[in-house]
Amino acid sequence: MNNPHPFTTLTPDFVMDAVESLGYQCDARILELNSYENRVYQIGIEGAEPLIGKFYRPDRWTDSEILEEHEFTQDLMDEEISVVAPLQSPAGISLHHFREFRFALYPRRGGRAPELDDINCLTILGRFIGRIHAVGARTEFAHRRAITIEEYGIDARSYLLENNFLSRELIPAYESVSAGLLDDLKLIFADHTYRAIRLHGDCHMGNVLWRMDTPHFVDFDDARSGPAIQDLWMMLSGDHANQSVQMSKILEGYRDFLDFDLSQIRLIEPLRTLRMMYHAAWLARRWDDPAFPRAFPFFNTERFWSEHILELREQWSKLSEPSLQIY
Repeated sequence: MNNPHPFTTLTPDFVMDAVESLGYQCDARILELNSYENRVYQIGIEGAEPLIGKFYRPDRWTDSEILEEHEFTQDLMDEEISVVAPLQSPAGISLHHFREFRFALYPRRGGRAPELDDINCLTILGRFIGRIHAVGARTEFAHRRAITIEEYGIDARSYLLENNFLSRELIPAYESVSAGLLDDLKLIFADHTYRAIRLHGDCHMGNVLWRMDTPHFVDFDDARSGPAIQDLWMMLSGDHANQSVQMSKILEGYRDFLDFDLSQIRLIEPLRTLRMMYHAAWLARRWDDPAFPRAFPFFNTERFWSEHILELREQWSKLSEPSLQIY
């Protein structure tokens, strides 16, 4: 019999007991929010606004790595950048322990999705990401990992092959295309040195909420060190020409606060490739979590892996295409 996943012990009573261990009085209203890597809840508090409780996935980050995420968001808040840092206890503690779990509490903040039809929205986003990076560049992470080919590509590939996620018929095709991609990626990154800075790490439109004409950046759980372009390319959509216009508008705002090394534009498709490889392995690593088969029923099917191999082949060809033109 398989052992139950650790998150199965996160019952409503457990969550309330954890929050009340910090001196709050819950009113029994608990709403589970959309999150897969961790578990996140809106928790009603007697006589006060609800809080957001984030319970960390065991064994993913160390305490030191989590605290660096907290410190980064607090640095940004101190500069009046619209992010939410975790609440601190009177003793200045933001990461709490309750039985086998670590958790943090946040004030609740709302917002709406960015207006993607408004190209000027990208300039505003670029301006705020430039401010985030200006703060991120002041110091380095001592504990949180960087975005690397080793973790995002090589380790991801090895995990899928060693744990038999692909069928015997598809293994040769995956081995061939992934090996070729990694060889080219190593050459590209060797030819493009960059200064690694503290990043949001997962800066796509789903992690931006618009409130009072201001972008509000959420979910710094994937904060890492890496090239500045990592927090910009996921804002792009459409064909090559549209992406060139979009990136130009983003950089128009970004440069109000920080210089940008245009040679990093060459890293957009390599970083996209690593994200694709890492995402497939991420789903595989989390497949024992009951939330994942429910949320990603298409994963680990013959069709999924066939399409993934095809996408990697198409991505391989994009590595040799011209970079976006910035106007």
